[in-house]
Amino acid sequence: MKAITTKYLGPTDTRGSRIKASDSDNNSVTIHVDNSLNSEQNHYHAAEELCRKMKWSGTYAGGHVKNGMVWVCIDTRYQFTRLANDQ
Repeated sequence: MKAITTKYLGPTDTRGSRIKASDSDNNSVTIHVDNSLNSEQNHYHAAEELCRKMKWSGTYAGGHVKNGMVWVCIDTRYQFTRLANDQ
């Protein structure tokens, strides 16, 4: 299982806005931002494209970090639930 990081790349003089998805082994894909989608949906599609490229399968969950989003494959062997009202 791999964690995927997605990061927004702003436009340049020659390229429009993009989202880059990468893992810790430097596998990556970069997609153009689809302006008809919101930010999370664009990050989702970039992570999905990296999974497609690497032929990974599974269910992924995402969350926001300072520079984008992180996506992890949900494996029930390594899951926990933390409720806000726990002591």
